Amino acid sequence: MISSLTGLITHSIDAVSDTVSEAFFEPVVRLGVTGLSRAGKTVFITALVHNLMEPGRMQRMRAVQQGLIRGAWLQPQPDMTLPRFDYEAHLASLTGEAPRWPQGTRAVSELRLSFRLAPTGLFGGLTGPRKLHLDIVDYPGEWLLDLGLMGKSYASWSAEVLARLPKRPQAEVFREVLLNIDPQARHEESVAQSLAREFTAYLVAAREAGWSDCTPGRFLLPGEMAGSPVLTFAPLPGSEGKRGSLWREMARRFDAYKAQVIRPFFETHFARLDRQVVLIDVLEAVHRGPAALEDQRRAMAEVLAAFRPGANGFFTSMLRGRRVEKILFAATKADHLHHTQHPRLTALAEALLREARDRARFSGAETAAMSIAALRSTIEEQRSHGGREVDLVRGRLSDGRQVAVNAGELPEDPSRLLLPAREGAERWLQGDYGVMQFAPPVLSRVPGQGLPHIRLDSAAEFLIGDRLV
Repeated sequence: MISSLTGLITHSIDAVSDTVSEAFFEPVVRLGVTGLSRAGKTVFITALVHNLMEPGRMQRMRAVQQGLIRGAWLQPQPDMTLPRFDYEAHLASLTGEAPRWPQGTRAVSELRLSFRLAPTGLFGGLTGPRKLHLDIVDYPGEWLLDLGLMGKSYASWSAEVLARLPKRPQAEVFREVLLNIDPQARHEESVAQSLAREFTAYLVAAREAGWSDCTPGRFLLPGEMAGSPVLTFAPLPGSEGKRGSLWREMARRFDAYKAQVIRPFFETHFARLDRQVVLIDVLEAVHRGPAALEDQRRAMAEVLAAFRPGANGFFTSMLRGRRVEKILFAATKADHLHHTQHPRLTALAEALLREARDRARFSGAETAAMSIAALRSTIEEQRSHGGREVDLVRGRLSDGRQVAVNAGELPEDPSRLLLPAREGAERWLQGDYGVMQFAPPVLSRVPGQGLPHIRLDSAAEFLIGDRLV
C-alpha cells in the first residue's frame, strides 16, 4: 500500500512537471494511433508525417492555407524506453522502385515531429516564432482489444468466449480439447500449457480469417512474455472453482494478466494521450459478412469504453491525468471505392461506432468520423457495362498487373447492413461485397508534395489543426 501510494505521488509530481513545462515553454500534443489489425496504422503514421513535412497536398489544413508552418522536422522521441517508429524504413518501402506495404505494428513505438510556426495573436510580433511538438504513439491492434477485458471477471470473459466459438470454424480443435477437460480437476501444469497452446492456435487462425475480437492480444504477440504463466491460460466453463483446481488457477492467471500486462500498458500510454485516431477497416468486415461486421462493432465498443475522453484543462491535467479531448474515427482504404461511395462508407462507420461516439461526446470529447486513404493506391474511371456507366477504381496488384474493379455499392442506409449483422444473418441479402488487395502505387516524387492521399489533410486538421494556428 505504501509502495502504491509512493508511486502515485511520484506519478502526480511528474504529471505536474510535464504539464507546467508544456504549458509555458514548448507545448506537446500526444496523438495515439490505434485500430484493429490490418487497419493501416503504420501507413497512416508514415503518410501523415511525410505530408506534414512536405505539406503541398495538405490544403484543407488552415495552418497550410495561411502559411503558418515555417518548418517541420523529426527529433528523438522523449521516452528513452520506447523504440522509435521506423519512419525512414516504412517510407522507403512505400516509395521504392517496387513499392510494398510495410510490416505491421508488433510493439509500441513513438515518433516526435516538431513544428516551427509563425507567430500569431496580439503579441505574436513580440514573441517570435512558436514551437510545437507532436508525439505520435503507435501500438499493436492485437493489444488494443485487451482494454475491454479490464472490467471483466474470468468467469464472464470465459462465458463470452465460449459462446462465440461455435460460430468460428477455426475453434473446432480447441472445442474438442475442452470436451475432455474437467475444470474442477486438480491443476496440472502440463494440462494448462496444452490448453493455452490450443487456444493460442485458435486465436491466430481466427485473426487470419478476419475476426476482430481475438483476445487476449498478447497471446498473438507475446514478445518477452512467451511461455510465462501470465500467458498460459484459456477459457473454461463454470462460474467458480474449488481451491487447487484448474479453473481456479486459470482465473488467477487471468487476473494477473489484467494487473501485470493490461493495466501497466493502459497507464503508461493511454493515460497520457491528448488526441486519438481510431482506424477501422470497415470494408474488410463487410466483405467477410454479417458476423464479421457485428464482431467488429462489438469489439470497438468494448475498446472505446476504456478510453478517458473529456476536455483537457490545465488543472485537470495536473490533478487527474490527461483525458482524450478529440477522437477521430476513420474508415480506411477509401481508395478501394469510387468517391461517390465515400459518404456511405463514412455513414456506415458512424453508425458502427454510434454507441462509442455518444459516450465520448457525453464526456466532453469532440468526435468526428470520415473515410480516408492515408496513401491513395488507385485512380478512378468509368466503363460502359450493360448499357450503363459503372464506377470503377483501378490499381496495381503485387505482381504488377493493373486491374479495375467495382467492389459493390454500399447502401445509403447503414441499418441495411447493421441490422442483419446484429440479428445473426449468415449473408447479405442484397449481394456480396468484394475486396481487392492493391499494392502501393509506383510514385513520381515531387519536392514539397507528400504522398497522395484521400482526406488525410482533413483528418490532420481535426486532430491537431487547432494547435497549429
